[in-house]
Amino acid sequence: MSRERPERKDLVFLLFLCILITVAATKNKARGSQGQFPLTQNVTVVEGGTANLTCRVDQNDNTSLQWSNPAQQTLYFDDKKALRDNRIELVRASWHELSISVSDVSLSDEGQYTCSLFTMPVKTSKAFLTVLGVPEKPQITGFTSPVMEGERMQLTCKTSGSKPAADIRWFKNDKEVKDVKYLKEEDANRKTFTVSSTMDFLADRNDDGAVVSCRVDHESLNSTPQIAMQVLEIHYTPLVKIISSNSWPEEGQSIILTCESKGKPVPEPVLWTKDGGELPDPERMVVNGRVLSISFLNKTDNGTYRCEAKNPIGRNSTEYVLIVHDVFSTLLPTTVIPSLTTATVTTTVALTASTTTSATAISTRDPNALAGQTGPDHALIGGIVAVVVFVTLCSIILLGRYLARHKGTYLTNEAKGAEDAPDADTAIINAEGSQVNAEEKKEYFI
Repeated sequence: MSRERPERKDLVFLLFLCILITVAATKNKARGSQGQFPLTQNVTVVEGGTANLTCRVDQNDNTSLQWSNPAQQTLYFDDKKALRDNRIELVRASWHELSISVSDVSLSDEGQYTCSLFTMPVKTSKAFLTVLGVPEKPQITGFTSPVMEGERMQLTCKTSGSKPAADIRWFKNDKEVKDVKYLKEEDANRKTFTVSSTMDFLADRNDDGAVVSCRVDHESLNSTPQIAMQVLEIHYTPLVKIISSNSWPEEGQSIILTCESKGKPVPEPVLWTKDGGELPDPERMVVNGRVLSISFLNKTDNGTYRCEAKNPIGRNSTEYVLIVHDVFSTLLPTTVIPSLTTATVTTTVALTASTTTSATAISTRDPNALAGQTGPDHALIGGIVAVVVFVTLCSIILLGRYLARHKGTYLTNEAKGAEDAPDADTAIINAEGSQVNAEEKKEYFI
């Protein structure tokens, strides 16, 4: 009995000593872990990629670290794998770091992951895993080929599976189109989005052959957008234009008229007409495809030439007015200046009666004035009219001067012979006797 009591006392002592040691160790461990926190970072990864989750502790006295998923399932406890998931692998495990990787990430892996440091109390740090949904390749719908000019076109670009919602932009020949409609819808999984954009415009001939592209931009694409393209095909009526080879056609020359026509489908061979009818001189007016050649031009070729082109969409035409000029019409017209001679007026007065006045005006024209016809017909007519008017005016002026300065002689019977008669009776007798042979004084007016 005496031996059993000392043994019990020894066991109690040893048990008490162990308890003291354990408490002391726990206190020391708690003191050493005070002020230490696990450090983590948020992670963003593209769907289908690999996410790396890292938890670090700067100072750690052999305290365990643990990673758990958003469902609070333990993934790794130190270097021991707790969840059977082949996608989850250990990257690094030490007293200062616990890193794991999750491959082939899906949208369901998104959420808040927790790193725990098992101190007294346990300390945690959160890391949010963001999974980006990659948008599908866009598709353009609503296009029909060909499109007639003037018809309304409505093109729609659509892409699905983006998270967050993707951005869609339209371009026409590398020039962005701003006036578009944008629509965003949530997918059935309530995680991704379907985005569509519509471009509405009227078909124009200038858009034929244009490249319309729909570009999808998203942060998951790493600055490499997805693009869908469509080449426009617009059908339109011909556009017609006539080009002349001679800007100043003259008689005897030739001219080439080229009819340029552009349309889609390609216009049929053009039709040439003159003044609404067929070409009058097929021997000189030769049509070769779109080209009309006229040789040895003359005045009869003047008129309106029409070129008409057509295709299955419609027809169109344009006109060219041809004026054939005289060969000499390129020279400067010569002004005709008439030269006039002087006018002489002679007056003779007889005793029996006064003579009438005669005036002659002789005009001569510059001998070189009409040496050759050097101007158009209207210039010649104008010169003749000017000469006639000038001669008429000169004649009127000279006649007026003559009438104004003319003086006649008016003598009574008494005055005639009164110079030598002693009285009036004698003077009358002398005047009657000498009436036949006497010569009256004459006055001359120039």
